[in-house]
Amino acid sequence: MINVIVSYTVKPEFVPTNQANIQTFLSDFKNLDQSAFEYKVFLKEDGVTFLHYSNYINEEVQHEVLNTPSFKEFQKLRDESGLNGSHKVEILQSII
Repeated sequence: MINVIVSYTVKPEFVPTNQANIQTFLSDFKNLDQSAFEYKVFLKEDGVTFLHYSNYINEEVQHEVLNTPSFKEFQKLRDESGLNGSHKVEILQSII
């Protein structure tokens, strides 16, 4: 199992656009095999920091999910919005 947490902070004016872009790719993810991965997105209390939690049964599934066109577009627009070095990717190791 591959477990990942991604966090980043956007400018306040980009929050609504980012939320709409997230809804688009989450909708597209529903067309994939939901038993092979989990993907959740949270907005922290500060109202501008997003946290994406995902897990995948293997690298093949991870590759398929992360190469969904709407997800690639979300990443492009997010990155172009100006993250000021806040983008962080963490791989989690299961202890059970």
